[in-house]
Amino acid sequence: MADQRQDKAALISETRRRFEAEYLPDKSDKYDSRDVERLQQDDKWVENYLIWRHDVIDDTLKMIDESFQWRKEYTVNDLTESVLPKWLFEIGALFLHGYDKEGYKLFWFRVKHHTKDPKQQLDKKKLVAFWLEHYAKRDHGKPLTVVFDMSETGISHIDLDFVRFIVNCFTDYYPNFLTKIVIFEMPWIMNAAFKIVKGWLGPEAISMLKFTNKSDVQEYINGEYLPPHMGGTDSFKYSYPPLVDDDFQTPLCENGPITSEDEHESKEEIDAETKETGELNEEQSLNQKKMNSIEQISKSEETDKTENKPKNAKKALTTFKGPLLHISPAEELYFGSKETGEKKCLIVLTNVTKNIVAFKVRTTAPEKYRVKPSNSSCEPGMSLDIIVSLHGGFAASLQDRFLIMAAEMDQPSGAGVPELTQFWKEVPRTKVMEHRLRCHVVESSKPSSLTLKENAFNTPAKTNEDLHIQLTRLLQINRRLQEQIDRCLWFQQLSVVLSLLSVTVVAFCFYLSYTQRS
Repeated sequence: MADQRQDKAALISETRRRFEAEYLPDKSDKYDSRDVERLQQDDKWVENYLIWRHDVIDDTLKMIDESFQWRKEYTVNDLTESVLPKWLFEIGALFLHGYDKEGYKLFWFRVKHHTKDPKQQLDKKKLVAFWLEHYAKRDHGKPLTVVFDMSETGISHIDLDFVRFIVNCFTDYYPNFLTKIVIFEMPWIMNAAFKIVKGWLGPEAISMLKFTNKSDVQEYINGEYLPPHMGGTDSFKYSYPPLVDDDFQTPLCENGPITSEDEHESKEEIDAETKETGELNEEQSLNQKKMNSIEQISKSEETDKTENKPKNAKKALTTFKGPLLHISPAEELYFGSKETGEKKCLIVLTNVTKNIVAFKVRTTAPEKYRVKPSNSSCEPGMSLDIIVSLHGGFAASLQDRFLIMAAEMDQPSGAGVPELTQFWKEVPRTKVMEHRLRCHVVESSKPSSLTLKENAFNTPAKTNEDLHIQLTRLLQINRRLQEQIDRCLWFQQLSVVLSLLSVTVVAFCFYLSYTQRS
């Protein structure tokens, strides 16, 4: 594994060196300087070019050259909503929405909304570039699945030049950015046209083509992200504005759906959590003793785990280190399946600024999850636990996402709900930190994220990941306990000083009384 990383690093370095020596001197005016700078700094970008060209440096350099010239020609780095005609967004021919079964974002092309018009062709191509660049910057180039929805289409919608442009974007301009192309209900009259399209694709790209209809499209995309005319249950209706580019289009529901039945359930949950907190307070001294031994075991096993970790091992608990908040876990929340019954996860937020940080948590499936707290603030240097729990009989899905939004507040103390509501209305988008978490469903083995279970501290730690989880929780408890002890010591010292002062005053009074009698 180490040798592979070294080989990849050497290929990246050699690609950069040869690009500077062989291409940049003669073609610098044909490139956007921002792309050249990114090529020098972004290892992942260079690696994607190499992957897409099978680590053949000559082919990789040709692709970089072609894509850089194309990016400047189409002013990709400067494409915004304001520079494109509004009607392009309004017709809804292109948009991002939902995920396939493998968790890849879906890039929809509703062919029936497209008509061939040479006067509009350049703007339509720039719209494709806008969406791809917008998504690449937002989600750091995670691959896409393209869906050509060809229902209700005919000869008037055939535009091979436009289709070729979309294909070229993935094969020549955006490296390692395509997972598959799902073509839904292609009319027989277009068979000849798609034979031409196949001629533009290499063998690997042809293998990515998936011709489907209503009976088999769900082999690739679950019904929850398919519209009814494709046999799905997705009630999503495209509209503009706002820009349909966000996973979190459903209105924010602070704690999931609330009904009279849910309120009773919620009260029981609160009582259970209060009881659990009380039990934790009673066991803090015992947990403090356990913590030292756990810490020693974790440190001793960490090296072995790093060196001998199998390829399919779960990711260890990690922390996303943002400019405002550190968020743990960094990438995924682990929920159990219906069989394992693990319904709760813990997100730990740590404020690393000198100001109060307001935060709120959104989800793509508010009907499934309760988030407590979902809209609050965190004091400077403090940590806060967020409990994410599945509601009722719902099960977690790989397509579910969570968004944590955070922004610094100027006020000296915490804010209530009205103040936070007003704050989020006024804070500029540029000052908001965003971080996304995916869901992962654990079938049998224990999850490697912060999963809350009953009697967690009484359950023997069977793996190093479990020890790490317990250690993190214990350290949080220890820190809060230490703060309480410090306050108690301060009051104790103050009490001692006041007591000594009182004794001195009483003694002095006795002395005065004695001297007066004498």
